[in-house]
Amino acid sequence: MQNFPSTNRNDILNQLAENQFDILIIGGGITGAGIALDAASRGLKTALIEKNDFASGTSNKSTKLIHGGLRYLKQLEFKLVREVGQEREIVHRMAPNLVVAEKMLLPFTRGGSFGKFSTSIGLWVYDFLAGVKAKDRRQLLSKEQTLEKEPLLDAAEILGGGYYVEYRTDDSRLTVEIVKAATRHGAVCSNYFSAQDFVYENGRVTGLVCSDQFSAKVFTIRSKVVVNATGPWVDQLRKIDKSLNKKRLFLSKGAHLVISRKKFPLSQAIYFDAGDGRMIFCIPRHRSVYVGTTDTPYTGDPDIVKANLEDINYLLSAVNRVFPSAHLSVKDVESSWAGLRPLIYEEGKQAREMSRKDEIFESPTGLISIAGGKLTGFRKMAEKVVDLVVSKKQGQMVRSKTREISLSGNNLQSAADVQRFKENILPLLKNSGLEADWTDYLVFNYGESARLILEKMQNYSHAPEINLGLAEAWYCIHFEFAVKALDFFNRRTGRLYFYTDSVTALLEPVLEEFQKQFFWTEERRAAERNEVMEAMYAAQNFSD
Repeated sequence: MQNFPSTNRNDILNQLAENQFDILIIGGGITGAGIALDAASRGLKTALIEKNDFASGTSNKSTKLIHGGLRYLKQLEFKLVREVGQEREIVHRMAPNLVVAEKMLLPFTRGGSFGKFSTSIGLWVYDFLAGVKAKDRRQLLSKEQTLEKEPLLDAAEILGGGYYVEYRTDDSRLTVEIVKAATRHGAVCSNYFSAQDFVYENGRVTGLVCSDQFSAKVFTIRSKVVVNATGPWVDQLRKIDKSLNKKRLFLSKGAHLVISRKKFPLSQAIYFDAGDGRMIFCIPRHRSVYVGTTDTPYTGDPDIVKANLEDINYLLSAVNRVFPSAHLSVKDVESSWAGLRPLIYEEGKQAREMSRKDEIFESPTGLISIAGGKLTGFRKMAEKVVDLVVSKKQGQMVRSKTREISLSGNNLQSAADVQRFKENILPLLKNSGLEADWTDYLVFNYGESARLILEKMQNYSHAPEINLGLAEAWYCIHFEFAVKALDFFNRRTGRLYFYTDSVTALLEPVLEEFQKQFFWTEERRAAERNEVMEAMYAAQNFSD
């Protein structure tokens, strides 16, 4: 079983105010979390702050795949394909319960972008660059084999298919696990703690004036190096630092929708041609299928991003074209989300053509900013940033240690370990009154901590699924920095998107649990209820 980090907020705020850090990271998405873990594991005195909840921005709204970047072969970005392909194997080893091998079917259709010969060559190059193991290397399927894998495909249009491996994850769960690992290595991390202004000495950034969202306390955090890893907000901080130049971000919106498998009984993860040059994923996840993504320029407020009716209709049209028997409409969409890709702007290119490479900017004041990149490449991005920070200390370079770190618990080192653990907790699951289907959900989300949650269920006396939600809430409050009800329903459990019915059933019991743990007033409880209901409305309604 893992050692748990302290999540006592007063202790955390005191540590932030009273210490001089080697590195202070602004931004609690997966990149910032990765930098904190890398730095702390190398022995640097590390702090991380996030203005909202961890993973509340882009790192909660991706396509939730640790993938090798097959589509980047079309852009001839061979180095990027090699790097992210190799990184996904490392991330799988770090969290085998949360980064799960997912066989992907790429159908060949009449008039489609992919044919048998070109796909065979592309997948071969992909396997070679990404270092894919023999058992997971690409296969070419006949028409009959393709339809056997996925009977919902249009038999009149299918010519065959390519079959290869990707890795499915939950981006927000992965970010939270990385934050927890960073704190186990000594980092001080806090959500709901926003940067107000930089502190300078002799023209160099030496800290931040910050405020705590809940207590309204304002104080200064001192650090030798400050890193801006705020994703879509990177340029906003560069403006404050007066270091924004011709290198700037281009924000692209990616929307996704979720449909029940009862309505769309997909057997197989599919990667298909949308008909306009874009590629679309359909990914089964427990009781649901999610579909994404769009790639459109975004110039609005990065704090308010949602899928609109145009996004939903685009995705539904693409799915109905490839799966005509599904007859999907807007009323079949259970939920949706949309996030922003912080791409490096390239003159004259459309959003989908812009590189997904990451880039580091260093200002004259010493502020280090990182932008671009992919979910899959977070660990390598973090390594590059910390290498730069360590080089400035002019001491001996300590190499990154993150490729050896386990996020999931000491006993979960492989997919086989995960399967054995699932089998071992089945009796506990049954004793708790839950159906066996909940095993995948629990172990995918919590790894070895699923056992602790199931044991905690015995303290409650409601229906089994309510007991489970309360035990999860207790765990997320005490061990995962959850301080708001929406932290629980969205970033910790994914219920907001994938188990929407459970949110309604659990809302009042979970609010009561949070109220008890944090001594909320009735006014605070009402505000938390409204925040969850507004998030549900935004996820389920698409008018512009």
